[in-house]
Amino acid sequence: MAKPGHTWNRSRSLEEDEDEEDPVDAMISRTGCMAQHRELQECMAARQDWRHCQPQVRAFGECMARRQRAKEPHRASDSHQAHPSPTGD
Repeated sequence: MAKPGHTWNRSRSLEEDEDEEDPVDAMISRTGCMAQHRELQECMAARQDWRHCQPQVRAFGECMARRQRAKEPHRASDSHQAHPSPTGD
């Protein structure tokens, strides 16, 4: 049986799929959100409808958003300096 995940190339054999990590899973793993992603996948497999998996969808989205914010902390301070307040703060 093939491992769960995003099988992006169906022309490969199942044995090759077992030996190589899925590129989407590898990318998500680097974000630190793999646990939330797996919970969402499990819910989707069980329920077959993303609308029934909203807590998992939100948890995964929030984790990815935190990762994005942590990746770009300098932009918030740059935009503050580029647009000074009318009071001179």
